[in-house]
Amino acid sequence: MSEAVSIIELSDDDVVAYATSILESRLKYRVSDETDTPLTSPDLVRKFLHLKLCTREHEVFAVLFLDNRHRLIAYEEMFRGTIDGASVYPREVVKAALQLNAAAVIIAHNHPSGVTDPSRADEAMTRRLREALALVDVRVLDHLIVGHEADQTLSFAERGLI
Repeated sequence: MSEAVSIIELSDDDVVAYATSILESRLKYRVSDETDTPLTSPDLVRKFLHLKLCTREHEVFAVLFLDNRHRLIAYEEMFRGTIDGASVYPREVVKAALQLNAAAVIIAHNHPSGVTDPSRADEAMTRRLREALALVDVRVLDHLIVGHEADQTLSFAERGLI
């Protein structure tokens, strides 16, 4: 006797949304969970950000807000731009960090072109954010630029740019 198996057909977007929800739950800060581990896996962060940002046709600037043990408090897509740029306002990032009581952040944005080399504007914006957040004792741990492919995520920290 064979068992009846129900197969639900999901779109690619549904599968990606489900995968990002799983990754986010693995990264998510839970006050009641004593076994919660800090965000020590750059690979997990890359995968999460890649799933969130790689298919966007416009630039999106996002922030991972972390507690003092580098556990995820929140992921927020703060600014949306055009195909080749997004305006980022350090004041708004600082305000969000203070509201969430974040001790550190990882900033990220995508390049819809797929080319992940940082522009001078990317480097200048990172510097401005680091300076603004440092005034309120919030550390910028990394800035990631996400391309189309999974292996196309550039880390400013790994390149020595932070």
